[in-house]
Parts: sequence; C-alpha cells; structure tokens
Amino acid sequence: MARGSAVAWAALGPLLWGCALGLQGGMLYPQESPSRECKELDGLWSFRADFSDNRRRGFEEQWYRRPLWESGPTVDMPVPSSFNDISQDWRLRHFVGWVWYEREVILPERWTQDLRTRVVLRIGSAHSYAIVWVNGVDTLEHEGGYLPFEADISNLVQVGPLPSRLRITIAINNTLTPTTLPPGTIQYLTDTSNPPILGIPRVTLSRTHILTFSTTLDCSGLYFCTRHPPPTSMTSPSPPAWSKTVVRASGLVNYQISVKGSNLFKLEVRLLDAENKVVANGTGTQGQLKVPGVSLWWPYLMHERPAYLYSLEVQLTAQTSLGPVSDFYTLPVGIRTVAVTKSQFLINGKPFYFHGVNKHEDADIRGKGFDWPLLVKDFNLLRWLGANAFRTSHYPYAEEVMQMCDRYGIVVIDECPGVGLALPQFFNNVSLHHHMQVMEEVVRRDKNHPAVVMWSVANEPASHLESAGYYLKMVIAHTKSLDPSRPVTFVSNSNYAADKGAPYVDVICLNSYYSWYHDYGHLELIQLQLATQFENWYKKYQKPIIQSEYGAETIAGFHQDPPLMFTEEYQKSLLEQYHLGLDQKRRKYVVGELIWNFADFMTEQSPTRVLGNKKGIFTRQRQPKSAAFLLRERYWKIANETRYPHSVAKSQCLENSLFT
Repeated sequence: MARGSAVAWAALGPLLWGCALGLQGGMLYPQESPSRECKELDGLWSFRADFSDNRRRGFEEQWYRRPLWESGPTVDMPVPSSFNDISQDWRLRHFVGWVWYEREVILPERWTQDLRTRVVLRIGSAHSYAIVWVNGVDTLEHEGGYLPFEADISNLVQVGPLPSRLRITIAINNTLTPTTLPPGTIQYLTDTSNPPILGIPRVTLSRTHILTFSTTLDCSGLYFCTRHPPPTSMTSPSPPAWSKTVVRASGLVNYQISVKGSNLFKLEVRLLDAENKVVANGTGTQGQLKVPGVSLWWPYLMHERPAYLYSLEVQLTAQTSLGPVSDFYTLPVGIRTVAVTKSQFLINGKPFYFHGVNKHEDADIRGKGFDWPLLVKDFNLLRWLGANAFRTSHYPYAEEVMQMCDRYGIVVIDECPGVGLALPQFFNNVSLHHHMQVMEEVVRRDKNHPAVVMWSVANEPASHLESAGYYLKMVIAHTKSLDPSRPVTFVSNSNYAADKGAPYVDVICLNSYYSWYHDYGHLELIQLQLATQFENWYKKYQKPIIQSEYGAETIAGFHQDPPLMFTEEYQKSLLEQYHLGLDQKRRKYVVGELIWNFADFMTEQSPTRVLGNKKGIFTRQRQPKSAAFLLRERYWKIANETRYPHSVAKSQCLENSLFT
C-alpha cells in the first residue's frame, strides 16, 4: 500500500559511533551539547536530473569535480522535499535514474583549525542508492532509503588555512531492482505505468563526538495502577481520579558505551528523573543502573502520567595525542516491559490493545519531506482520535516522529521498507542479505525508543511461497538476534493454511479488505468473513492477532443512502461492520486494530486512483471525514474500558475532560 516514492524527511545532524545491542557503527540521534555543534543544511540546493538516455552523463562528464551549475542548467530544490511534487516539469514527476543535488557550506573556523574536532557529514535518508562527494572527493556511498548514513570528513576540511568553504554533491538513483528494498522491476518501450519516485533527505554537518551508547530496559517487582469508577455525569465531568498501589517497584537500565579515538578515558553515567533529580549513577563503558520506585513508561490513555521519560547523561573525558577531549550526550530513557502470550500483548505486565492507525509520511506540496507543523498536527489528531498506536507503513519514519511517540506515549510497530515482495525472484540470497542489513540499520537507529514495541520485517510478502518461508524465517531470526527484547512480526494477506512465514512471528498481523476488493457492496458479509478469518488463524497458530489493515476508499463530500462505494456513508458502514466483528474477538485473542489509513495520500497514477489513495479517515489536508468521528467514539470507548474494567457505561468522561 505504500506510495511508490521515497523521499526526504528529517533526520538531523551530528553523529556518534558505537554499538546498539552489540552492533558496530551505531548512530545516536544528533544533538547540540557543551561538546557538540550542529550545522543544518536544510534549505535550497542546486538540483539537476540526468535526462541522458543511459542516465550516466553525470558520471561520464564528472559533474562532481566542479560546481554543478557549470555542467548545465540547474534549478533550486528545497531540502527536505520530494522533487517530484515540486517541479512543473512533467518529466520529473515520474523520473527514474540519477539526480544530482549540490550545496556550498561555510564552516566555522574552529571546525577547520582545531584538529581535535571531528567533523561528520550525515545524510538523513536518500532513496535508494546515494554517492556523496565533498569538494569533488568521493566520500560516502549508501544503499537503501529511509535511514541515515554518515562519514567523517575531518581530513577533507582540516587541510590548510582556507578550507572553510565546502562543496557537497550528492547523486541519488531511485531505480528499484529485484534486490532493492522495496524491490521493483524495470519495463521498457510500451510500458506506461508509473515508475518509482525519489527524493533527498535532510542533511546536517556536526562537530566532534567520540562516544555512542545503547540501553536495554527492564523493570522488576510488581507495579499496579488502578482507577476509581468514572463520575455518573457525562456532560461536565471532572478529571478522573487515580489511585496507585505499589507493592514493590524497581527499574533496571543496562547501558553499553563505545569510545573511539582513545584508550585513556573516564566515563561517568547519571540517570535523572523528570524533575532532573539524580536517581542512579554509574561509571565505565557498561553497567546496570537500578532505579528504586521507578516510574514506568506507559502508553497514552493507560495511565495518569503516560510516557514518563528519564534522562541518561553520559560524560566522557579522554586523553588523546592532541590533548584532552571531553564529550557529553543525553539520551531520553523510558522504562517498560513488553511481552507476548498466546492471546495477549502485554506492556508492563498489563494487557494492551492497539487501537490506532496506519500512516504515511505524505502531504501536499512537500510530498514526503519532513515538516514540523504537519507532525504536530498529526499528533494532535491522533490524541483527539483516542489512538494509542500506529504502524510505520511501510518504511521507517523520521527520527523526530519516534521521539514524539516517546514523549506522547504513542506505541509504534516499526516496519522496514519490505513492501512489494510479491514475485518469486525477489526472494534471493542477495535480497536476503540486503534485507538483513536494513533490519540492522532499523534496529540500530530505533532500539532505544520505548515507544517501539514490535518490529515488522515486511508488508504483504508472497508468504505462500516456499522460498518466502525460508527468507522470512531468516530475516525474523536475524532481527530477534539483534534485539531479543521485542517481538517480531510481518503483515500478511495470505491464506492462513498456506502462509509459510507465520510460524516464525510472535504476533499475527492481518490485512483484509472485505466488501472492498472483493464482495464489494456486500457489507452484510463482513462479520461472517472476519469471524472465519480470526478463528482459522488462531486455531492454527495460537498467537495473538492484530487486524493491521482494513478500510474503504472514500471521496470527501460524496454521499449516498443507502451507502454506495466511495461515499462517506459506505466507509462508515464498512467500519461499523468490522467493529462488530472485532468486538467478538478482542476480549479473547485479537489484540489490536489499525485503520487504513490515517489520511489520504498520493500514489502513482492508475484508473483505480483518484489523485491518490482515498482510504484516509482524514483528507490529505487533515480534515475529517465522517468515519473519523465514528472511530473517535470507538477508540475512546475502548480506552475507557481498559481503564475502567468494571464500569463501561459512562465511558466518555476521560475524553470529555481532555477535549472539551
């Protein structure tokens, strides 16, 4: 279901190297500190697409050796953004091949003169193959989109008295092949289908850093939260009262730190609570911090104080051949547990029900470019909706999105770009190796986020194939070896009896579109079909199930009664029938439901799409359709049932207290 484009989003700045769960070369999110500076390169870049027949003219003429404008006409291109959505040139809308970006940067003098300073260039994402030159020198190559990559460029900028002006050139190829992720095929001559679309990332320069670290989190003891029953009045409720029973509560934070550049160093570690009080101390490159009276990280709507975050501070002092060096980094830390039984998904030992959405990083004009106002608007809508979760369909989202989820308590199923694995030739050894590398990058980047509770390695692969079964088994096992603390899944639309990958997942995730892609118009069949689906899958695999996609295409403002397809009434009626079916199983072994989709989004052209996918409950401009209000009523009701297990009737009190 993902859009056939891969574009810019924000993954800023300065970088660190180290391990994440034993992985080498891990990167922490860049931040400014007393020891670090960041120089963001958002803004206008020079841009040129290579329209030559073989798309290789830029390499043949070595465009990177001199300013890009000298090679021919360039245009201004904002970063981050999707160039396909910006230009009026029809050739760029569906361009496949190499495009070139370039920008000149002036560095602070201390970056170029102080040899103790490490200068790192970081690319937030570039899909799907990127080559980076600095002042004409080949500096960095990376395969795969959506994830950050970096290079130490100190030796290129600290070479003399006048290297402060830097020319950064990036060539990006968006061609999808059977071994890329997502995969694709190339068709020629009479093919009129839309090829994949590309974009560029946010790019940042930063200053020295010598360390990175990773954490694994756990809690011991028992921690219970209960609520008093809701007030009887629904018109002017008071905020709900909480009572807390703590039998014994302690938290554990395991840390591991990697230091590069010196063997003579001292490390000090402190854990601070939300009031900036030190609650634990440690020294050395690895250790365990015990947190008495721990405040757990809870999802939105599960606790009076959701998304509680500690701050893990690491201070380094080191002796190098050039003299003493110091570094300082702060990592937000949420302490919580995740576990799966054969019928439940548990967070902090308490049953958790996913009631949320699937999303896309997509909006008017900017395309998939990261945008802070849009992100804040989306989170306001999620909270208004009563959603507690979303899946990053079908690729890792910007790191800022993960940080917002940590802060707001929105639970994340973190999905890699394993979408479109539909043909037998896609399940080959080269693809498998690349898929494993991508999962390493995803886990390395996102493993320290408490909001991430499960990894998804693919969306709708051809999992009925024998080759797919082995492929998925290997990718899932590799992901578990990278992070044993989280469950792993993939999202299936295969028949339960034929699915070769389902035995290896911890949670079954199912996409089904009853009364839309088949039996369309027959809403009366949904409950029976849904019940049969759930019963068959659970009987065979004995694992909790999430309805990971369902929905209907809806053109905002189209109305018809009795309901007809593409009208707001049909979308609402279809959702109502799904909800009746879900309610029959959600107190048994169905542990979640994620609507497709949060908002309308752009797709490639086809006779079945009217300016993109219109299954959103919000328009692309984030205005609600009728189904949004239906879903809001349902999600708040489910949230209050979770909070008030013995008093469901007056379930609007919390919603009203927060949003009226």
